[in-house]
Amino acid sequence: MNITDQKTSFAEERKYRKERLAGAFRLFSLFGFDEGNAGHITVRDPEHEDCFWVNPYNMHFSRIKVSDLILVNHHGEVVEGNKAVNKAGFTIHSQLHKARPDVVAAAHAHSVYGKAWSTLGRLLDPINQEACAFYQDHSLYDAYTGVVHDLQEGERIGKALGHHKAVILQNHGLLTVGGSIEETVWWFVNMERSCQVQILAESVGSPPVLIEEEHAKHTASQVGSPEEAKRCFQPLWERIVHQQPDFLD
Repeated sequence: MNITDQKTSFAEERKYRKERLAGAFRLFSLFGFDEGNAGHITVRDPEHEDCFWVNPYNMHFSRIKVSDLILVNHHGEVVEGNKAVNKAGFTIHSQLHKARPDVVAAAHAHSVYGKAWSTLGRLLDPINQEACAFYQDHSLYDAYTGVVHDLQEGERIGKALGHHKAVILQNHGLLTVGGSIEETVWWFVNMERSCQVQILAESVGSPPVLIEEEHAKHTASQVGSPEEAKRCFQPLWERIVHQQPDFLD
């Protein structure tokens, strides 16, 4: 591939990732995963892998368009765009992208059920098919020291995540990662709903029946793969493109 073709390829992939990132913010808003200026989703730039695209600080998810996204390097500098970056978003995501070269995208938001579940300091249990996507594939970061503005705190979150697709940030919320923006968004949507289901199930007063380990592992291989996440994301993508096509501007 010559340099011109390579540049064209990078540009096409960049456009693809930015469109899905902007769509992801609209979906998060649609699902109520927004609260004030909290929350951020990032996607690594295909050409400049030490940089990632992210939402501008203090802009509501429901208003974000492709043209609003900013490119930030691992020093926290905005290298493309004219808006400010969320300091906590940079602190967390820069360290995740450094720690996990396989991670293309990462998502964190202060969703209601994710926040509620995080206060328990527990992992999710395999109590239904969807929750099995996280069986033995999520972790717990069992510390809370305030808004994440310290790079060392970001590093510790990255270590807690390990090789998993998600981490529960105790007293804080949920964070998911993936090899694509599609995977990352679906894992977050699924994890938030899994938190909701377990909270509802436990509110009855008797403990939920757990899926046996053998079957939980098998189900995880069915519903927890990157390919399945992309398939599950597709209807969400079609919905937001149909309902709010202006985000593509």
